[in-house]
Amino acid sequence: MEMDAVAFEALVIDELDRLPDDMVDGLENVVFVVEDRPEDGTLDLLGLYDGLALTERTQYGMGELPDRIIVFREPHLAECDNEEELRQEIHTTLVHEIAHFYGIDDEQLHELGWA
Repeated sequence: MEMDAVAFEALVIDELDRLPDDMVDGLENVVFVVEDRPEDGTLDLLGLYDGLALTERTQYGMGELPDRIIVFREPHLAECDNEEELRQEIHTTLVHEIAHFYGIDDEQLHELGWA
């Protein structure tokens, strides 16, 4: 599947808007970023949470750099055959990475069906 960066970012924003309020209301000092692919150039990673989970924070406060949730465009496009599949995969990636912000690890995500 092919899609330019602008259209892909619009889908990510749309899927963010569709997430439940109680999931996103607690996100503090977090930015969402779209990048073409991970630094190592592979297509294996769909998203990444780059930050310190809420469960690990002690004296987190003013002046801290924001945590980042990165959605990788090219791996998503390689994984999906059409826009409906792409939307579903972006949604799953967002939920997965937001869960890491809240301290939910991959094992728990597997149990919940989000990994």
